Amino acid sequence: MAKLKYPILLVHGMGFRDDKVVNYWGRIPKELERLGCAIFYGNQDSNGDIETNGKIIAARIEEIIRETGSEKVNIIAHPKGGLDSRYAISTLGMGDKVASLSTVSTPHNGSKTVDKLLKAPKWLVKFVGACTDCFFRLAGDQVPNSYGCFLAFTTAEAERFNLDNPDDERVYYQSYATVMKHPFSDLFMWLPNLVVGIMEGENDGLLTPDAVRWTNFRGIYRGVGRRGISHCDQIDLRRKRLTKKEGDGISDIVDLYKEIVISLQEQGL
Repeated sequence: MAKLKYPILLVHGMGFRDDKVVNYWGRIPKELERLGCAIFYGNQDSNGDIETNGKIIAARIEEIIRETGSEKVNIIAHPKGGLDSRYAISTLGMGDKVASLSTVSTPHNGSKTVDKLLKAPKWLVKFVGACTDCFFRLAGDQVPNSYGCFLAFTTAEAERFNLDNPDDERVYYQSYATVMKHPFSDLFMWLPNLVVGIMEGENDGLLTPDAVRWTNFRGIYRGVGRRGISHCDQIDLRRKRLTKKEGDGISDIVDLYKEIVISLQEQGL
């Protein structure tokens, strides 16, 4: 058992919503509940901008505290969810109600690949964003802003965001990165992995370790065997073990989240 002092708030990334039928986090929540953890979800928009989603996260934290009677929450966030959470903590003043923030593949430092992609004509980028917003508005987003999300992933915007949202000394931060070992490690991620690999180097299919490195960086998880761990694997998209092989490393993604919980337990959180 690895029961924590505070409940866990899972904050999803861009492009997905917290759905009761198709869980964004796969088998991970149930495995953590088996360890004795209380699990809650962010319920923010899939493609809302950081400011809008940050307000939703802040309200969700307040709601969980009222519901559970707990003084704080532990946040585990995937990609952009980590930025939404940092905004809630630093700009919206939720640091006294957040015990920890653990981020998995959050682009804290921005993406050099996105920098290059956004050199495309502005009208084209905005058009793609508007089309994406239409889809996610139908899917349930209240205020989608895909174009704003695209901009948030640039290195320049990341630098500005980091200056405006420094770590809160009351919150324990830790960050995690994974990489694919070759483009065909994940059929969903082979093309972006190849593109980012050419532009920046090894990556999880979207982001490099340098892009996601933040306070208390726990290293690069490469997994066991020849696949590595992709961006999709990080949220257990395949709903099964990464490999049947056992060895020195992660062979099942749920073990990464168990490691996160154990690290929080060791901090008394």
